[in-house]
Amino acid sequence: MVQVDDIPLENVSAMIGDYDICVVKDFEMNSDVISRAKNMKLIMQFGVGLDGVDINAATKQGIKVAKIPSGETGNAASCAEMAIYLILALLRKQHQMEIAVKHKRLGEPIGDTLLGKIVSFAVVIMGFGNIGVHLAKRLCIGINGTNYNYDDLVDERGCHDDILKFASKADIVVCCLAMTTETVRLLIGIVNNDFISTMKKGALLINIGRGGVLDYEAVYNNLKLGHLGGLGIDVAWTEPFDPLNPILQLPNVIITPHVAGVTQSSFRYMAKVVGDVALQLHAGKMSYIGIEIVN
Repeated sequence: MVQVDDIPLENVSAMIGDYDICVVKDFEMNSDVISRAKNMKLIMQFGVGLDGVDINAATKQGIKVAKIPSGETGNAASCAEMAIYLILALLRKQHQMEIAVKHKRLGEPIGDTLLGKIVSFAVVIMGFGNIGVHLAKRLCIGINGTNYNYDDLVDERGCHDDILKFASKADIVVCCLAMTTETVRLLIGIVNNDFISTMKKGALLINIGRGGVLDYEAVYNNLKLGHLGGLGIDVAWTEPFDPLNPILQLPNVIITPHVAGVTQSSFRYMAKVVGDVALQLHAGKMSYIGIEIVN
């Protein structure tokens, strides 16, 4: 028999020593908590991001840490769709439309559209993993009535100077970067004042990766000055983000509550993976189907 318990967050530290597997969602598994997990064999994230798990502490204690790859869960596809939603919401001026409805004004605001200008219109996708690939595929379907092959896309890579070159050509920059050890070391705040200043005046910035990739002050100042045309984010610098933060008072900023990958289909799939892995662990198997061990 496999025993499954849903433990209140405030009780996790006191009770974690009794369990063999921990499924993490919205909880920080720091070194103190992990040190109490004397019987723990596997810490498993209910999703892809492992920012809240101290992987080094788990490794020292002989605990495996795993995530559920986004490709099979539908997470990557739904995140790509969220990026497109944020792009369209900014182009069509969602906030102004809400005001127009409230004041019974028809036919305004005058928004912008993707139709007819995608061919000459550049999109930089920072982070070409599962989400970036799904986004690129969706942006290339139905352009001026033509279905372009994914094989025609170019995954162009380079150093920091190259990234600035890409940014200078883009009408939209989409950040899909995961918060890995490498991105923490190299890319925190990479979308800084230099980066944004290089972007076209009026260009849009979308972030569905991790909040720390954007330099808050640079983004806020360039939005106020009008150089940055709009900001659409599903991830923020701190979460939950303060709804009274000045950046959210700007009319060309749209935020969603970290729900890009939160869909019924992805949650059902991940729940099945969790159950399957628990049964595999209970059966004494040393390798697990459906998850990716990271240490």
